[in-house]
Amino acid sequence: MPPQHPVRSTLRRLTPWVAIPALALLAGCNAVVLAPSGDVAAQQRDLLVISTVLMLLIIIPVIALVVIFAWKYRHSNKDAAYEPDWDHSTYLEVAIWGAPLLIIICLGAVTWAGTHLLDPYRPLDRIAAGRPAEKTVKPLQVNVVALDWKWLFIYPEYGIATVNELAAPVDRPIQFTITSSSVMNSFYIPALAGQIYAMPGMQTTLYGVINKAGEYKGFSANYSGSGFSGMRFNFHGLPQAGFDQWVAQVKSSGLALDRAGYMRLEAPSENVPAMRFAQVDSGLFSAIVNMCVEPGKMCMHEMEAIDAKGGLDIESAHSMLALTYDKTERRGAVFGPTPTYVATLCTPNDPDPREAGQTRLASLTSPSAPMLGAGLTAPASFGSAAPSAPRAAS
Repeated sequence: MPPQHPVRSTLRRLTPWVAIPALALLAGCNAVVLAPSGDVAAQQRDLLVISTVLMLLIIIPVIALVVIFAWKYRHSNKDAAYEPDWDHSTYLEVAIWGAPLLIIICLGAVTWAGTHLLDPYRPLDRIAAGRPAEKTVKPLQVNVVALDWKWLFIYPEYGIATVNELAAPVDRPIQFTITSSSVMNSFYIPALAGQIYAMPGMQTTLYGVINKAGEYKGFSANYSGSGFSGMRFNFHGLPQAGFDQWVAQVKSSGLALDRAGYMRLEAPSENVPAMRFAQVDSGLFSAIVNMCVEPGKMCMHEMEAIDAKGGLDIESAHSMLALTYDKTERRGAVFGPTPTYVATLCTPNDPDPREAGQTRLASLTSPSAPMLGAGLTAPASFGSAAPSAPRAAS
């Protein structure tokens, strides 16, 4: 029996020690991205597979040729042709440049089509392959707020809210409107659709649909601090009857989420269990996006409207309130030793602060008109050391 080649003998001995740990690691993999339960995620899976196959059309031949050339032109092979003066081959030039060019064209076409068809802001045309979305079916509206370190979900259609628990009916389109309370996060349910960022003071949109009943995992795909690893939630895909029952269970919790409750909920906390709220302030999500949940704080849309009118000049200094709560850091401009923020144009007694603020803003006739509704004194840094009289609300 001829002796074994030393390299082959070494590889044969090492194979079990390499293969067994590799298989053990692969056993823990979750293939949800390649086996999703939502049509949007399924189309994204198809795009990923097509792109991978197209790239492998050039990668596999290149790797194979590297091995073949290394073996054929090894030092011990005396039969390999030695051609030091060879410098050009039209056939090789066509193959080397033509094949990658065709693959890039195909990748570009697939990517362009997928980018437009799978735009997260684009309402769904279908709920599954061969099943167009019915125009009479209204998408389920879900407002999503990324907190430190938990997720708040508000269902404006039902007037309920949950923390770290999400549910939706099977085969009904879902429209997520997403924002963040502080730092940037990323909202991601792999079985449903791709991830999209949640940013403070902004809102993003994601459309999706779940086609199979079951329990799926959602999480943040963007590191956001020490509690990031526990920022996970369960997503329940339910038949319509099961979803109606889930909504009834949430409404039976008896808890209500108002602005004061949200301020407590917003404080950083880790590994928070699921919570349910039977009632939620109808203007809470808008206030979160506009960063004016704190009582009396001016909303960003009010600031934008004031800026569009030319601003309120120095008179805006009379509408500064002391900042008493801001998580763990100060937020807002500082006039003197006390952190402050700009107060809203409305008063705490207004039944609809947003409408009242817009009405009073429309009544302003000049950029230097005084701020309304604050009832505060001017900071000492804007004039004499003695505080001036409070501004009168109107």
